[in-house]
Amino acid sequence: MICCRPSRRELLRFSAIAMGVSLAPVLGSERAYASAVQPVNLELVTLTETSAIFTWYTGEPGTDDGLGRMRPAPADGEIVYGTRPGRLDRTVRGTAGTPYHYVELTGLQPGRTYYYQARSQGKKATPTPVTGAAGTPLTGGTFSFTVPHPPPGRFLFSIALCNDLHLGETVAGLVGGLPFKGISQVPDRPPYPEIMAKALVADARHRGAAYLLAAGDISSEAAPADVGRAKGLLDGFGAYRTDYFVARGNHDRAHDGSVYTTCGAGQWQGHDCFRDEFFDGRTYFTRDLHGLHIVGLDTYDKPGGGGDAGGLSEEQMAWFQADLRTHRDQPTLVFGHHPLLSPDDPFAVSGGTSLDVGQAVPIMAAYEQAPGVFLHHAGHTHRNRRTILPGSGHVAQQEVGAVKEYPGGFALLRIHTGGYALNFYKTRGDLAREWSERSRQELGGVWPQLSLGPAVSDRNSVVARDLSGITSPA
Repeated sequence: MICCRPSRRELLRFSAIAMGVSLAPVLGSERAYASAVQPVNLELVTLTETSAIFTWYTGEPGTDDGLGRMRPAPADGEIVYGTRPGRLDRTVRGTAGTPYHYVELTGLQPGRTYYYQARSQGKKATPTPVTGAAGTPLTGGTFSFTVPHPPPGRFLFSIALCNDLHLGETVAGLVGGLPFKGISQVPDRPPYPEIMAKALVADARHRGAAYLLAAGDISSEAAPADVGRAKGLLDGFGAYRTDYFVARGNHDRAHDGSVYTTCGAGQWQGHDCFRDEFFDGRTYFTRDLHGLHIVGLDTYDKPGGGGDAGGLSEEQMAWFQADLRTHRDQPTLVFGHHPLLSPDDPFAVSGGTSLDVGQAVPIMAAYEQAPGVFLHHAGHTHRNRRTILPGSGHVAQQEVGAVKEYPGGFALLRIHTGGYALNFYKTRGDLAREWSERSRQELGGVWPQLSLGPAVSDRNSVVARDLSGITSPA
């Protein structure tokens, strides 16, 4: 687990540890390829009050696919589990013949501890090198987890929270100033942002989301074709401004250049193709969904090149603070691209991982006076991280992993009259799982340590809270 700001040398060391595979040339026959399988990268991704989802990868030992990982080796996959560590008497099998394993257990009992092993071709999967990635480790390749209790009260509806689609991007994992090569899609596959956006829409609907909030960096650099394509893909979820809503990220800012000249002039600079596609004028807004107050922020409402801290204009800040005062007691969810804080983010030294501190502090002070606010959803860091905001302990800030790359998914907010549950789901389509596993090799393989979440509770949580002011959809 990354708990502080590592040096460049430390990042390189973490990379070597995380890869953990031989770089020897490929040896053996096709028959040897089929029998020599090593299951790795086991993760307990999602843990609800009735279900658990596990993913892992099977590769061919002694090979290198050019990214520092084993070449993919299709195999079977199963989870054996039970309520005692010495009696794993239940089995759930995944899709056979894939290297990208995704197994979901259902019918679990709230409050109960389960023990399990993940296996492929009889071999036990080893976890991703992140503390607690697969649950609590025991001996002999067995892990345990305890199923949470559901939120109190009656279930009302669900909202998918997502961010960082980056439509138009062609190389993932480029971080300025760090000596790591980016990762591109394999030649015979569609562009990875489109694969992941399509999978997002399909899975959010499959998981029962009634609404979707996309918190910025919808595009790679806000080119007209990319923001148009993004909207077209999101329209697959439902009607814009009725079923789904978007906020601007730093990549969605107004740009200069000939490709942008068909778009309207930006407020701060260049031409604003993102605003033209998604907004009639003002780029921040509120909506009420069955008593739930939604506030969408534009956290790059300023001039700049995108690499600095986020910021709200004076006009937007005054509007936001006034809205919080007006709706101080109403259940409220705020979403925007930049987090207010980014604790333990090794890239925070750049100053561009969160909102400008001069604005984050007064926003948290305003939250303290607005007891109805319960959740602030942010992206930008491309990681899962849950933080209780200082000074306003009734508000949780949830950073959600990027759609467009590992861990590749969204968080599902399930609202009850007496609280809420928040669970991260990896997208599960075949091409989505393939790209997610390929892109985990970003930053030389250390990326999971920065993005998966330092604890299962950073991607799965249950909170008891009075949300009785919210009603069910008609």
